[in-house]
Amino acid sequence: MRVAVPPAGLSEADAVIICVPTPLRKTKDPDISHVVAASEMVAERARPGQLVVLESTTYPGTTEEILVPLLRQHGLEPGVDVAVAFSPERVDPGNETHGLRNTPKVVGGFTPGCLDAAVALYRRTCDTVVPVSSPSTAEMVKLLENTFRSVNIGLVNEFALICHRLGLDVWEVVDAAATKPFGFMPFRPGPGLGGHCIPVDPHYLAWKLRSLDFTARFIELADAINSRMPEHVLAVVSDALNDRSRPLRGSKVLVLGVTYKPDVADVRESPALALLDLLNRKGAAVEYHDPLVPEVVVGDRHLRSTELSDEALRGAEVVLIATDHGCYDAARIAREASLVVDTRNATGPVLAADPSLREKIRRI
Repeated sequence: MRVAVPPAGLSEADAVIICVPTPLRKTKDPDISHVVAASEMVAERARPGQLVVLESTTYPGTTEEILVPLLRQHGLEPGVDVAVAFSPERVDPGNETHGLRNTPKVVGGFTPGCLDAAVALYRRTCDTVVPVSSPSTAEMVKLLENTFRSVNIGLVNEFALICHRLGLDVWEVVDAAATKPFGFMPFRPGPGLGGHCIPVDPHYLAWKLRSLDFTARFIELADAINSRMPEHVLAVVSDALNDRSRPLRGSKVLVLGVTYKPDVADVRESPALALLDLLNRKGAAVEYHDPLVPEVVVGDRHLRSTELSDEALRGAEVVLIATDHGCYDAARIAREASLVVDTRNATGPVLAADPSLREKIRRI
């Protein structure tokens, strides 16, 4: 691919930070074409004395296998003419507690001098900078962070499937386990993984390891479980309708929230989109509401967010809570809807206050 040529000022900058997307192909193999294109663009315009940092999440070895050789092709020796480093981005959209300033920044330099230059740069914007021994180490740090989350979400999602089979409330189980003050960190189940990091990043490591004849079994198992969750939610919706002698086909389903996390206008890899697609393919009459996403394309359908009125809640055979935006009034939803499927435990406090509502609320 080609990247549009940036302003001429690129060569005049003292530091250049590459932070381009690193998506997956349909085969779940890494697509590093953006990194290659951006690195070529930077290498063509780099000058002695610059610092070049890659921040895009990728497999261990990318900085030294792609960026370093490109700089050398243009007559610049990393560690001598230019400083080269990798520093993984750590951004949590919507997090009002941890931002750029107070989130520690991991940095790995190609040489000790490269590390010093990168640390000096990030200390201007971050309270804490954590130097590591190499760019590959820094690349691996990011993958461990997101693989940790993916695997633990996969674990709790499997517990959700187990509890469903056993007739237990997984939310009650998790909340009770979370009272243990040591040796346990609570993760919550949901309709699947979303966002630009957790569903994607572990596959970069798994792909790299396959080239070394090693299978990352935890990564692949977690992906299999998390990818199964939209199908599980579909089954819960279908069973809930069946208990009322209604088929899924032709039933009106109102999906609340299509972003991958609450109160963030980002639908990348959102499991809600998979749910909309599954419901549509099963013949349901699907509508959605999301205050942050006025329209979405699902398969060959173009959908627009509908008004969240009491009439809309009452008119749906099922109201499916896919993303628990802060604006959603769970008590109102439970009161007005005839049947609710809740994938986020938004109705948990409502059920605690009025257990009789369990007849009309299903949670995964």
